Amino acid sequence: MAPGSGLLLCAPLTLLLLAMAPDSASPAAASEGACLQYTNKTCEECLKNVSCLWCSSNKKCMDYPVKNLLPPRSLCELSSARWGVCWVNFEALIITMSVVGGVVLVALCICCYCCCRKKKSKKPDKDDERAAREREQRRVRQEERRAEMKSRHDEIRKKYGLFKEENPYAKFEN
Repeated sequence: MAPGSGLLLCAPLTLLLLAMAPDSASPAAASEGACLQYTNKTCEECLKNVSCLWCSSNKKCMDYPVKNLLPPRSLCELSSARWGVCWVNFEALIITMSVVGGVVLVALCICCYCCCRKKKSKKPDKDDERAAREREQRRVRQEERRAEMKSRHDEIRKKYGLFKEENPYAKFEN
C-alpha cells in the first residue's frame, strides 16, 4: 500500500475512536507533555487520556501528533501505534478500512449494474415494439380474412341449399 493512501479512510474511524474513548480528558485540556508521565506503564493507563498515543514497541506514551492524521514512522511504527483502544493498531486499521471500503465500492458497482440492467430489460426497445405491432396487425388481418371466408362459404351453402339450419326436431329447452 502506498504511504498516505489510507489517510482518507482513517478519518471516520478516528472520530469513532474519539467517541468510544473515555472522557477523562479532552485534547484541549491536556497540557503539552502530559502523556509522557505514562511512559513505561500500561497501554490502558496511557490511553485513558484521548490525546495520548501508545507505542507498544518501546512502551512509550506520547502526545498524539494532531497535525498528521497518522503518526509518522519516526515517532512510532504503524504496527506498534495504539490510540483510543489498545487492541487496534494503525496498520490493521488501515488494512481493515481499505478492505471495507473496497467491498462497499464493489457492492455499489454491482447494485448499479443490476439496477441498470433491470431497468433496461423492463423497457422494451424499438425492435420489440415494432415486432409486437406487426404481430397484432397480422392477427387482425387473419381474423378479417377468416370472417370474410366464413360469410362467403355461408352464401355458397345457401345458394345450393346446403346451409345448416337449426334442427326443428331438436329438444325444446326452457
